Amino acid sequence: MKYTRLALSLFAVGLLAACSSAPKTADQSAAVEDRSSGASSSGVDGNRVVAVDANAANGAGLAALKDPKSILSKRSVLFDYDSYVVKDQYRSLIEAHAKFLVANPKMKMLIQGNTDERGSREYNLALGQKRADAVKKALSLLGVTEAQLESVSLGEEKPSCGDASEACWSANRRGDMLYSGEF
Repeated sequence: MKYTRLALSLFAVGLLAACSSAPKTADQSAAVEDRSSGASSSGVDGNRVVAVDANAANGAGLAALKDPKSILSKRSVLFDYDSYVVKDQYRSLIEAHAKFLVANPKMKMLIQGNTDERGSREYNLALGQKRADAVKKALSLLGVTEAQLESVSLGEEKPSCGDASEACWSANRRGDMLYSGEF
């Protein structure tokens, strides 16, 4: 448990360190936001996140979140066996969702913690909650308000794969991020 807290602390420090960046050199490319026109767009344009109307009747805000070309369409953070530590490979995914939520303060997110079928029902519910809370904490550290986030555990009740194999169990150990209107 002591090492898990240390790992979470190190991950949080890593996320904060990732927010700062060294100056780009001439050979490195960086996305530049074009603010020359007065018109505002909605959704995601490459790496740029802009505000959308969460209450739009036509669902344009949610449609932008489902664009397969966008990192925001990816909604699952996978975990190792018997672990609730968010892996470094999901840093950019969490950062993108955090930027979107910060830019859209009316949007809310439900994080569902899931486990594979191994373990008791009680253990899996507790582990699923820890996984959901780990994703919630990572988003909070990046500036998302507490009022925008909710975490729940589904335990083993909502598997994404039903086979009894390691590949399937691995896919079931996840935290799913759902936006307003999707839950």
